[in-house]
Amino acid sequence: MLLLNIDHVPGKEIEALGLVKGTVVQSKNFGKDFMAGMKTLVGGEIKGYTEMLVEARQIATKRMVDEAEALGADAVVNVRYGSSSVMSGAAEVIVYGTAVKLK
Repeated sequence: MLLLNIDHVPGKEIEALGLVKGTVVQSKNFGKDFMAGMKTLVGGEIKGYTEMLVEARQIATKRMVDEAEALGADAVVNVRYGSSSVMSGAAEVIVYGTAVKLK
């Protein structure tokens, strides 16, 4: 599945099939959450949360691709990601775009 963050596929005509999205709410375990809290005291990257968000993006992207494949899409254009905190230690990640068929 071709994923692009532009609104077209260069050199191809496209037929829009519809909006597709994937979402996940992901949290870290207590031990990593505690260590992340300690890291805020000294500064620097909080690797546990970075890993959590990378995993959440991968899950959300897979869900979006699954939706696009169910529509018979060849690609998803105008792909966008968003995230928000839903509670302490948990984040929602959403990815969405337009499923298209290449002509």
